[in-house]
Amino acid sequence: MGEEKRLKSGWRVWRFEQMAVNVKTKIDDPSKADVDYYVGLEHLDPDSLKIRRWGHPSDVEAQKLCFKKGDIIFGKRRVYQRKLGVAEWDGICSAHAFVLRAKPDVVLPEFLPFFMQSDLFMERAQAISVGSLSPTINWKTLAKEEFALPSLEEQRVITKLLFKIDDFKNKLINFNYTTNLLYQSFREKKIEEWLKGEKNIYKVKNICNKIVDGTHKTPTYIEAGIPFLRVTDINSEEIDWSNVKYISPGEHLILCKRCKPEKGDVLLSKNGTIGITKVIDWEDEFSIFVSLCLLKPKSGINPYFLSESLNSIYANSQLLVRIKEGTVKNLHLEEIRECSIPVPESREQNELVEKIQVLKAISKKILARITYLQKLKQAVLN
Repeated sequence: MGEEKRLKSGWRVWRFEQMAVNVKTKIDDPSKADVDYYVGLEHLDPDSLKIRRWGHPSDVEAQKLCFKKGDIIFGKRRVYQRKLGVAEWDGICSAHAFVLRAKPDVVLPEFLPFFMQSDLFMERAQAISVGSLSPTINWKTLAKEEFALPSLEEQRVITKLLFKIDDFKNKLINFNYTTNLLYQSFREKKIEEWLKGEKNIYKVKNICNKIVDGTHKTPTYIEAGIPFLRVTDINSEEIDWSNVKYISPGEHLILCKRCKPEKGDVLLSKNGTIGITKVIDWEDEFSIFVSLCLLKPKSGINPYFLSESLNSIYANSQLLVRIKEGTVKNLHLEEIRECSIPVPESREQNELVEKIQVLKAISKKILARITYLQKLKQAVLN
């Protein structure tokens, strides 16, 4: 009662089980579900209520949960990934999710998923998760958690604003997707033209002065020093330098004798995640792990052209068939050296790069706006 007295007028504290029903309708044979949609945790995007991907019930086996249009699918494993979506159709989903349905006398069905995206809810859900390798929420624990909610009328006002933010954000996401498709299709079309036009086709080893991977031995990490990049550090467009590992200047000098990354070189991921490229466009020194390959293009080879060519379907198909399967997927240096790409004259290389960079600059601005809208949304929620 003391907590409720401190709340704003119209607000009230509710247990989560008073806010939502945990729908437990199960199906043992997904192929007999009589629905067209299967949603796994891999189909849910972090911080997005929109479900953009799905599978078919025939793709999966074992017991699944049934959901109805409007239900919330909330990943109860690894809550820190912030995965939940609102179903736009009936279907089945992973048993590693909760299927939740709002109790409209307490919370509006359209408000509840927004509330569950708030830092307050997510941090609480993460705190009550149990297990180390794959922390999971227990419904009985979540059901007893208490949350303060505004009145239904205030929920309507907040929801209206959040819908506008989400709608604009989703339009930008779709626009960015189209922009990326545009630059990729432009790249593929040009490479196809060069292949048909019998442009000179070279093996990567013939257009690079050096192809080498990083150290095969895990170095000694220190608090601050020379950045040490691994495959996980180049998974996104921009490197998060605040999250990289560091090694001593002395160890860096030793590693540079064999592998010295420099501005204008190209990085290619070769262990675990295969085929990500990154042009080194900065001056600061760093070293790399064995999961990354360093390519030093010869004079006349635009490094951005090399990077885009290695991302093309033509080159990627060659690399994929050469992957060595094991505990971790691995691409040997020799396989990279033997990969071939069409190489036009410098003018055509530069034209391709310039047009792609224009589209990538547009994409970067769109992503910045999406990030801003996400922060605005969280400010409203919190």
